[in-house]
Amino acid sequence: MSCGEPHETDCSEVLDHLYEFLDNEMPDNDCTKFEVHFEECSPCLEKYGLEQAVKKLVKRCCGQDDVPSDLRAKVMGRIDLIRSGEIGPERQVSAAGADVPRAAQD
Repeated sequence: MSCGEPHETDCSEVLDHLYEFLDNEMPDNDCTKFEVHFEECSPCLEKYGLEQAVKKLVKRCCGQDDVPSDLRAKVMGRIDLIRSGEIGPERQVSAAGADVPRAAQD
């Protein structure tokens, strides 16, 4: 999606990283770029508002459910492996913890 107007930060970049912005998982300088973009770009601001509303609704409706500790541990372990570069997001980890190429899973 693009509004057709030139911006310092392209609409596609903003939309590709919108949830990182919503979740406060971006460096401050990137957040500032996104805030400037939202001031200039109504379609992206509208998308941001919609996604923010959905996130709040999900939190309100589903935020009371506790995540099983084993699931949380598996997800956090996966995130750590991806961040360390040991595996990429396109690969899965088997139940035994081994890195399994996606093609081998099919």
